[in-house]
Amino acid sequence: MTTAEKQRWTLVATILASAMTFIDGTVVNVALPALQAELHATITDVQWVVEAYALFLGALILVGGSMGDQIGRKRVFLFGTVFFTASSVMCGVATSPPILITGRTLQGIGAAFLVPGSLAIISATFDDAERGRAIGTWSGFSAITTAIGPVIGGWLIQHVSWRAAFFINVPLAAVVVALSLRYMDESKDLSRTSTIDWAGALLAVLGLGGIVFGLLEWPPLGAGHPLVIASLALGVVCLAMLVVVERRARNPMLPLHLFRLRTFTLANALTLLLYGALGVVLFLLPLDLIQVQHYTATQAGAALVPFAIIMFVLSRWAGGLVHRVGARLPLTVGPIIAALGIALFVRTGIGGSYWTNIFPAVCLLGFGMTVTVAPLTTTVMGAVDASHSGVASGINNAVARVAGLLAIAVFGVFLVRAFDARVQSRLDSMSIAPAARVQIEQQLPKMAGAELESVEMDPQQRVAVQRTINEAFGSGFRMIVLGSAILALVAAGFGAAVRDDTRNRRTAG
Repeated sequence: MTTAEKQRWTLVATILASAMTFIDGTVVNVALPALQAELHATITDVQWVVEAYALFLGALILVGGSMGDQIGRKRVFLFGTVFFTASSVMCGVATSPPILITGRTLQGIGAAFLVPGSLAIISATFDDAERGRAIGTWSGFSAITTAIGPVIGGWLIQHVSWRAAFFINVPLAAVVVALSLRYMDESKDLSRTSTIDWAGALLAVLGLGGIVFGLLEWPPLGAGHPLVIASLALGVVCLAMLVVVERRARNPMLPLHLFRLRTFTLANALTLLLYGALGVVLFLLPLDLIQVQHYTATQAGAALVPFAIIMFVLSRWAGGLVHRVGARLPLTVGPIIAALGIALFVRTGIGGSYWTNIFPAVCLLGFGMTVTVAPLTTTVMGAVDASHSGVASGINNAVARVAGLLAIAVFGVFLVRAFDARVQSRLDSMSIAPAARVQIEQQLPKMAGAELESVEMDPQQRVAVQRTINEAFGSGFRMIVLGSAILALVAAGFGAAVRDDTRNRRTAG
């Protein structure tokens, strides 16, 4: 077996493994309306389907990378692949929201061990001359997967079942395991001898989990409910303890001294706000397209394809922006363009045209993210000493994933409040029988996914109620879109504060 053959098939294995997580990250949003209808899930349940995965992936991804360095990248990579796939099967056979949410939680844990290993294995497998080309190939296929994944997933959801979006991981994982066992070499970082920061990982999970749980349960339980208050308090205390523990740890999961570097801190603040805005839009848009605009799952999956194509085609051009114009300009202009793209989604309405209402917003958002992403990565890596580049990249990756987690939870509170206020005032003006009103109220936690077929009321009145619900959701969606656009604009402010000295690496602490 030649070295070139081993390298080629190792690269294929890492691409396929990454594809599983990329597919799940995009297809699940498209699957939300279908699984909501089949499992009779509320909007809070649907949020948890997304948040449970993001919570454990974001909180544990740094631990996963550290374990790979110390225990063996191939070993941890294969464990993550098998664990992720088994969890996918659990999601695919789920018969209730709690089971599905549990499966998504386990998926997030598996992904936290799988995701960091892909690039680390590529770096260890290829020499300096070939490494850049290999990473470029991996990035290119990742972009293609991001583009076609929602379309294929949407077709499966529409013609087979939403469960197929999870079962598709099984054959992919089988190929990954077979190729890895045959062609992949084990590698470690022999300089990493310290213990893994399990205390930091636990506090990160409890801190983020407490805050997210409190925010998601706030609308159905109320702000003054003891469980909501206790969860939010637990989250804040655990995150405060995380800062204390990480300052004292000998091998911290989150090296806080890196945040003494102004450029590094500004870049991560930009990441948190911009990716938070993006995460909210990607979560709500499929729900609006399918449940309110009545797109098929395939059409909803295809709606964001221009976003991925723009990023793929222009990624090489964007990668050279820092060298040509410095970091500040793209990190300011990019988020502003993205904010304008997000703001354009306010033009969506019942019965609107995709090409006039959705397509321009998707393209502008895609271009704004393209201008930002590559310079942002370069800025993060260039802000620290070379010996910290891997940790810096890992922190920025974790921040990007936590951003959507927190933004969906926070904006979810405002969405539910806006929806309830609008729909209740409209229902009060209708002459609805008390028994029918009770049945309608039971469906409102599902928001635009409310099922009114079994409600005993006049057909014309049922149509009017459904339209009221759709309009209330649409109104809330537009409010959240504007809020997300503001987040992106604030992110541009942090970009404007970045100094154009990121090409000169500085020693942290």
